[in-house]
Amino acid sequence: MLTILGFAMIATFLVLIMMKKMSPIAALVLIPALFCVFVGKGAKLGDYVIEGVTSLAPTAAMLMFAIVYFGVMIDVGLFDPIVRGILKFCKADPMRIVVGTAILAAIVSLDGDGSTTFMITVSAMYPLYKRLKMSLVVMTGVAAMANGVMNTLPWGGPTARAATALKLDASDIFVPMIPALAVGLLAVFVLSYFLGLRERKRLGVLTLNEVLVEEKETETVLVGSAGSGSAAAKSPVQTGGSGSGTDAEDTEDDERFQALDPDRPTLRPKLYWFNALLTVGLLTAMIMEWLPIPVLFLLGAALALTVNFPHIPDQKARLAAHADNVLNVSGMVFAAAVFTGVLQGTGMVDHMAKWMVDVIPEGMGPHMALVTGVLSLPLTYFMSNDGFYFGVLPVLAEAGAAHGVTPLEMARASLVGQPLHMSSPLVPAVYVLVGMAKVEFGDHTKFVVKWAALTCLIILAAGMLFGII
Repeated sequence: MLTILGFAMIATFLVLIMMKKMSPIAALVLIPALFCVFVGKGAKLGDYVIEGVTSLAPTAAMLMFAIVYFGVMIDVGLFDPIVRGILKFCKADPMRIVVGTAILAAIVSLDGDGSTTFMITVSAMYPLYKRLKMSLVVMTGVAAMANGVMNTLPWGGPTARAATALKLDASDIFVPMIPALAVGLLAVFVLSYFLGLRERKRLGVLTLNEVLVEEKETETVLVGSAGSGSAAAKSPVQTGGSGSGTDAEDTEDDERFQALDPDRPTLRPKLYWFNALLTVGLLTAMIMEWLPIPVLFLLGAALALTVNFPHIPDQKARLAAHADNVLNVSGMVFAAAVFTGVLQGTGMVDHMAKWMVDVIPEGMGPHMALVTGVLSLPLTYFMSNDGFYFGVLPVLAEAGAAHGVTPLEMARASLVGQPLHMSSPLVPAVYVLVGMAKVEFGDHTKFVVKWAALTCLIILAAGMLFGII
């Protein structure tokens, strides 16, 4: 019964948000509360919620201060050189813009943090997508898939969890997987190319008024401001595009568009190397685990604000500028804590995992690595990485060992589902992505699931072809 109710709860949640019958926050809170009553454990709902909130509180704190920190770094211009390079490549071509989105997301993902990746990627690419009337779900989908592949880095989380759960060395798991993961990343780039071609075909011919010359002519989008005389403030000429938004939306877009203006007052060029060294030091401390990540970002945000904006009114202005994202993301994380708390507290997630293991045919024993790779898609989507790697993977590995499948093969196969996992409603970072891009979570889900699942299967096939899995 718990198995059926668990799947029913997840299905109800996904259907309601994709049909836009409920907001994600409301669905994450009300649906599990209702199913908790169905299970007959309504009296323990408070305990489950508090337990879920307690477990996710460090994540919420990390995201809150990470948004402030990287928001300040974007304000002061730390990432402008990378953005300029990507934008110079993209020009005003939808195909190049989509490919550039995938490349930028993959590069920034090297820090191992999905929220950081999405903040930087969306801040850089959002103005281009809006000005050229491109589909924002294409941007969120491509960024999520690229980050999902890169999330398998040893410091990204899943690889370390698999290594810990099966008592293996993370490098022994990851290094042999590099060829298969490279194929997966290439698949994301190829998919981005075709999605970009589709956008180019949909929009027709696009042009931008040029205000710069020589090597800077492709940076027109970057330097535009909200002023009526700038090229950026003028809509591109297009055929087949969608209609313009409201005046309020245009004003808001101009404000977002101005966030990458090279003449913006928040730039701190004299402090560039300080900010770069601070960021490198922060990421190094994260990788070396010198302090808990929430503490590192708290200290980093405080230091970044103090040095870059020594005057208190300026600090308040920066905090206010990023407060919307902080509130949206932290609220979504705590709402997700209700969902995960009920799933785990009622035992639904354990019963679901056991059922999926039990339905594996006996004859598939020698192919448990393949089975694990396939199961990693739905399981890492419907449950947290902790739940999958610490709860399900050891059971699968034990079944595989009985048929001669090594724990290393099982661990590598378990990484296959990460491109899909990064769009799971249980991943806090995805709310950073859709929130900053102003995309409905349901729209993002409908778009990305099929392409992310395809990317996962390509990685699995490559792993088997190379003899890794």
